[in-house]
Amino acid sequence: MFRKVLVAIDGSSQSRLALSTAIDVAKVWKAEIHAAYVIEIGLFSSLPVDNTWEVMYSLLDKEGKEILDSAVAAGTEAGVPLTTHLRQGHAGQELLNLAGEIGADLIVLGSLGKSGIERLLIGSVSSFVVTNSPVTTMVVRE
Repeated sequence: MFRKVLVAIDGSSQSRLALSTAIDVAKVWKAEIHAAYVIEIGLFSSLPVDNTWEVMYSLLDKEGKEILDSAVAAGTEAGVPLTTHLRQGHAGQELLNLAGEIGADLIVLGSLGKSGIERLLIGSVSSFVVTNSPVTTMVVRE
């Protein structure tokens, strides 16, 4: 039924559960998994475009690469190959754009993500994706 699964990850416990769920689905359906980490650049709109912005972006870029690397390790451990995508922009829209680009037929994401000054709550992202997705969307809760 599912051939390509897109999972949104941000390092939160909810996104780790979403990744685990996506891996389980991929095993059942022998599907491809694509994991996406989106740097929410809207968070920087109030910061002056100087080295402060560059430092914040660099930290989130590094964090994203580390989180994606751990997702690859989880997929490898489960015997499921995983392709990673590091994007920037509005997280919900970037997930929908990526789903269209790769031909995903299932999107998996957590109901909540990290919060704090450096993150946008993924809860609003999951709401956006569920509302606007043309493909099946699974919201994983703890």
